Amino acid sequence: IIILYDSEHLNMVAGIKGMLIANRKVENQVKTYITYNKGRDWRLLQAPSTDLEGNEIYCVLPFCSLHLQLQMSENPYLSGSITTKSPVPGVIVATGNIGSELSYNNVGMFISSDAGNSWRQIFDEEHNVWFLDKGGALLAVKQPTVPTRHLWISFDEGRQWTRHSFSAMPLFVDGVLVEPGMDNQILTFFGHFSDRSEWQLIKIDYKSLFTKRCAEGDFQTWHLHNQGEPCVMGQKQIYMKRRPGLYCMLGKDSSRILSAEPCICRAHDFDDYGYERRGDGNCLPAFWFNPATVSRSCSLGQNYLNSTGYRKVAANNCTKGVKEMYTARKQQCPNRPPRGLHLATQDNKLTANLGSNVTFVVQLEEGDSLRTNIQLDFGDGTAVSYSNLSWTEEGIRHVYRSAGIFRVTALAENSLGFDSTSLYLHVTCPVEHVQLLAPFVVIKNKEVNLTAMVWPSHSRTVTYFWWLGNSTEPVITLEGSISYVFSAEGMNTVTVQVSSANSILQDTKTIAVQEFFKSLLLSFSPNLDEANPDIPEWRQDVGRVIKKALLQVSQLLVAVFPGIPTAAELFLLPSKNQSDARKRNEEDLEQISEILVSALNQNLVEFELKPGSRVIVYITQLTLAPLVDSIPRHSSSAMLMLLSVVFLGLAVFLIYKFKRKIPWLNIYAEVNHEKEQEMIGTVGQNDATTPKITLSEFSSPKELMEKELEVRVKRE
Repeated sequence: IIILYDSEHLNMVAGIKGMLIANRKVENQVKTYITYNKGRDWRLLQAPSTDLEGNEIYCVLPFCSLHLQLQMSENPYLSGSITTKSPVPGVIVATGNIGSELSYNNVGMFISSDAGNSWRQIFDEEHNVWFLDKGGALLAVKQPTVPTRHLWISFDEGRQWTRHSFSAMPLFVDGVLVEPGMDNQILTFFGHFSDRSEWQLIKIDYKSLFTKRCAEGDFQTWHLHNQGEPCVMGQKQIYMKRRPGLYCMLGKDSSRILSAEPCICRAHDFDDYGYERRGDGNCLPAFWFNPATVSRSCSLGQNYLNSTGYRKVAANNCTKGVKEMYTARKQQCPNRPPRGLHLATQDNKLTANLGSNVTFVVQLEEGDSLRTNIQLDFGDGTAVSYSNLSWTEEGIRHVYRSAGIFRVTALAENSLGFDSTSLYLHVTCPVEHVQLLAPFVVIKNKEVNLTAMVWPSHSRTVTYFWWLGNSTEPVITLEGSISYVFSAEGMNTVTVQVSSANSILQDTKTIAVQEFFKSLLLSFSPNLDEANPDIPEWRQDVGRVIKKALLQVSQLLVAVFPGIPTAAELFLLPSKNQSDARKRNEEDLEQISEILVSALNQNLVEFELKPGSRVIVYITQLTLAPLVDSIPRHSSSAMLMLLSVVFLGLAVFLIYKFKRKIPWLNIYAEVNHEKEQEMIGTVGQNDATTPKITLSEFSSPKELMEKELEVRVKRE
C-alpha cells in the first residue's frame, strides 16, 4: 500500500502497462517511488551518477534519491512537469531534484530512456518538452516566465541538444502547438514580447532538420526490464526503437512491441486483498477481513473460489510457476442461515413523495440467496414475498397512496434461521390549504382548543408552529390542535404555520377575550336562503351595513353560519371600560337580552330582502341562555362564524326605537378576513361599498314594544 502525497501526484507511464510513478509522504517528507507491477512493490528512484558538467554525484539510497514533480499542466499547450508518450515507451522527461525529499528549489530537468531504471540530467533550469516526429525527436523551450528566442532539439533521447533561433526578439512562449499528420512537420509558437504587447504567432517547419526517411536498418531492439529483471507484468517485452543520433524521419509510429513472451509466475506477480504481508513475507488475514465469508450468490450444491490470500495482478500474463499455489481454491458452497440483512431505498433517502415509485433494495451479507425467502412489509397494509433473494436484485418498487410515516420491514428466512431489519419512511405531499378553527370570543383564564385543518390531510408528517398572543417564540407540535389559556382581556392574534415536504402555509385569527358575555342563537325566514349564495363576498358586503348600525347602539357581535338554512348567533359583550363592575354588567346584559328576545318573539325584527320579499328574524331558543363566565357550571357556544346582513333588521330596530345612545354600552363588532374556505368573515368600515338596504316601517304592534323599551331605559 502506498499513501499518495495528493491525488495529482500519481502518473501512469504511457506505453508500459503496470508502470506508475507516485509521490508518497513518509515522516513529513515527500519522496518519489516507482512500481512495475501496478503498485504491489514500490522503490525509490536512483539518482544520476553525474551532473551536466560530468561531475560525480554522491547520492546513496535510501538516504538520497531522485524526486520528480508530477503535476500535470493546466495549459494544454505546455508540457507540464512530467511527459511520457506511447510511441516512445520507456522515455520519461520530468522536472525534479536530487536529495532526501522533493523540493522546489535547485530543480533541473531529468530524462530516462529505459523506463525509470536510470536517469540523466539534461537542463539545470525548468523547460517544457514536447515529442516531435512521432517521438523520434525532442523539443525543449524555457518556461514562459523567461523570454527566449531559442529552442533545443535532440535526436538521441536527450543526450545531445542543438540550439535553433525561432524569433528575432525574445518571446515569452505561452504555448506550442505540434500539428498532427504523417507528413506535417509544423510547429506553432504563440506568446508575447512583453506584458503590454499583442499576441504573436510564429510557425516553424522543421522538416529540413531531417536528412532522409528512416529505413529498416535505422532501428534497434530495446528490452523492457526492472533493474535487470526482464519479466515485467508477467512477460518479457522487446520493443523496436530508432537508433539514437540518426536524423532520419519516422513519419509514423515505429516504436512497437517486437515480441512478448510469458514468464513463469513468481510471488511478485501476485497481489493480496484482505491480507497483510508480515515480516517473513507471508500474507495473513487482516483484522477486518474474514476469509470464511461466502458470497450470498453461493447456493448449496454449487462451488465457490476461496481466496488463499493472493490474487494475480490485473493484466499480468505470467503462467505456471506458483500460480496454482496462489490461485483461489474451489470449495463447495455450504448451507448457511441468513445474516447481515440490509434494507434501504435505492437513493438512500428516508423520504418520498406521495404517489411516486419508491424502490427498496434488500441485501444479505451471508446466506444462501437461492434458498432464502424474502418478505417485505411496506407498512401500509401491503406486503410482498419472494422465494429467493435473486428476484430482488433490481429492487422492489412500491407506490404509497397516503401520507404518513411507515415502518418498512424486511425478513429473510431459510431452514437454518432468519434475520430481519426495518426502516421508517416518511411519505409526504405539499400542503395546499390550511384553516385555523378558533372561537371568536373566549373566557379569560379558561382553556380553549385551537385546531388547524390542512388539505390534503396528512398523518404525522406535518409540523405545526403556533404563535399565541404576543409570543415571539412558537409552540411546535406534531398534532393539529392545541389548548391554550388567555390571561388578559382584549383582542389576541393567533397564527399557525404548517410545514410539510418543502411547503409552508399559515393562517391567522383574532380572538376576543372577555371575562363574561351573553349569546343568543338566531334563525331567519326561509326566503332569505333564496339570496344566500354561501360565499364570503356576500357576507362581507352586507355585513358592512350592520357594522355601521351597531356602532351607534351597543357592543354586539353576530356570527352567521355558512350553509343553508341560514342561522346566526348573537353575542352581547360587557362594556370595555366597566368590566370590573361585574354584577351591574351582568344585570345590564340580562335586561338588554330580555328586550331583544321580546322583540324577536313578537316578529318585530324584519327587513326587506327584495321588493315584495321580507325576512323575519326569529330566536331559535325561546329561553335565555345564562351568562357565560369562568365558573365551570356555565357553558356557551362562543365560536363566531360570518357576520352578515341577517342582523341588519335587529340592529337598526334598536337604533330607531331607542332614539338615543345607551350611555354605558360601548360599540364592538369585528371579524377576521375570510377566504372562500374559511368560516369567519370580515366586516369592513368602508361606507363606499355599503349596499343600499331599505328597512320597512314597523307595524302597529311595534308601538307597544317602543313604550316598554322607553320605560326600561328611564328606570336604568
